[in-house]
Amino acid sequence: MIRKSPWISIVNTGGCNGCAIECLPLITPKYDVERFGVILKPSTRHADLLLVTGPTNEKTKHILERIYDQVPKDKKVIAIGNCAITGCIFKKSYNVKQTVDEVVPVDMYIPGCPPRPEAIIHGIVKLLGEMDKNKKTKG
Repeated sequence: MIRKSPWISIVNTGGCNGCAIECLPLITPKYDVERFGVILKPSTRHADLLLVTGPTNEKTKHILERIYDQVPKDKKVIAIGNCAITGCIFKKSYNVKQTVDEVVPVDMYIPGCPPRPEAIIHGIVKLLGEMDKNKKTKG
């Protein structure tokens, strides 16, 4: 993964869309994640970071696995919102079976219902900082 200019893609696996809507202001001038080099890409085949919102069910589980496999090597996954992390209000629902980390490996969790754009930016920057630390200790 390129640390200097990571490309992100947002995947909504269900839920109320609150977290997905909170991800969109990241590219507006108010929050401007491009100052950190982060660019939103519509295609997961070009992404380095996968932002996943919502709980998974039997149908979205297979879609999420396929999308995860399409992301190039050295990918990172960020689970955004309580639904992606624990299932939240959909946990006991008839169709919600798993959380995101039970389907694909997750590198960062950003809790909230929905989390603020500032929290999402903080999580992305923190993950990029951890990657820098790991690179320096390995290199």
